[in-house]
Amino acid sequence: MTFLREIFFALWFFLPAGIANMMPIFASRWPRLKDMEWPMDFGFSFRGKRIFGAHKTWRGLVTGIVFATLVLWLQQIAVRHISGLDSWIAHVDYSTLPLLIMGPLFGFGALMGDAIESFFKRQIGIQPGESWYPFDQIDYIIGGALATMAFVTLSIRQYLLLILIWFGLHVIASFIGYLIGVKDKPI
Repeated sequence: MTFLREIFFALWFFLPAGIANMMPIFASRWPRLKDMEWPMDFGFSFRGKRIFGAHKTWRGLVTGIVFATLVLWLQQIAVRHISGLDSWIAHVDYSTLPLLIMGPLFGFGALMGDAIESFFKRQIGIQPGESWYPFDQIDYIIGGALATMAFVTLSIRQYLLLILIWFGLHVIASFIGYLIGVKDKPI
């Protein structure tokens, strides 16, 4: 596999988790979903600090899972209808991936990785919204990769490339989000 194909594969394979990771930001601004701010930790604390914090909501988790599943479904359609695409993603047979298992796993894994990282941020005293570099940028990658590992196992090289590419994309997307006013801080 050429290096260009490996990069494409890393982008393609992890796209559902990457989209899931972004969706809570957008869902919090959608009129019908805006007020559905039910915290995933139900307001509970551990050692005097919120478990996940107020920004980790059921709205974000559900929206992320739905959009991860939608993206995977669109990928499966694309693989069936775009000639030659399957040769670029030869490590995964998209026709046999269980959509209603893998899609939710991508979304759940990415967002629970983010929530678990938030738990540790709270426990060491980092305030909500403050950056914890590089953990804020890799939490969803590790969560998404671990959650889908039972169905798709990649090589160490593929996982490392996936981490590097999606880490870089996260930094770029965060900066763009800051520039357009969707995020409060650049990273």
